[in-house]
Amino acid sequence: MNKNILVVAAHPDDEILGCGGSLIKMRKMGYKIQCIFLSDGESSRNIKNKTKLLKLINTREDQAIKVSKVLNFKKPKFFRFPDNKLDSIPLINIIKIIEKEVKISKPSIIFTHSQADLNVDHSLLCKAVLTATRPFSKTFVKKIISFEVASNSELYFSNSKKFFKPNLFFDISKELKLKLKTLKIYKNEIRKAPHSRSIKGLENLARYRGSQSGKKFSEAFELLRDIN
Repeated sequence: MNKNILVVAAHPDDEILGCGGSLIKMRKMGYKIQCIFLSDGESSRNIKNKTKLLKLINTREDQAIKVSKVLNFKKPKFFRFPDNKLDSIPLINIIKIIEKEVKISKPSIIFTHSQADLNVDHSLLCKAVLTATRPFSKTFVKKIISFEVASNSELYFSNSKKFFKPNLFFDISKELKLKLKTLKIYKNEIRKAPHSRSIKGLENLARYRGSQSGKKFSEAFELLRDIN
């Protein structure tokens, strides 16, 4: 299996929230990591001043670039679809972008969102990834792994049987400190405790997932596909 990883995320910061510790760990193992972001992450905030909105979008993208430099990832790519409105975009358009990026990156592993997520952008991207990497088509992808995003995945209160059910854990006991430090680059996205997206909340989540897997700190995932 080659050592190329593609992270398909909705918003800049999802890559660190969802799988930052695991990506740091895998980068140490020699994996090359490419992140792509489909949504601008800001346009749902009801900011009417277009200049101010564009500044916020540019700032967030600059933060993502800084994160990638700090962690020695490849330069991220941005597609600037409207935030929290990916369901307003023809799904085939999103699938084609992912198909193209798969051909460019040739990843053996894709990390993306859980389909059981409160955020519409997150759940839709999971479906798009699964469609874009159908095993009947020529694909380099062997593993598809979905991650949870604090303040979204755990809030999916529903009678539906669809919810985040982790069956894969990465020990990030040695990587958590750098994950949290790097996440602070996205300073506008960090909340105060006891919010689940606070530094303390994220540490608690890692400790809880660690307790489920016999480690001090872990990140949890759903393994959606594994072709050997």
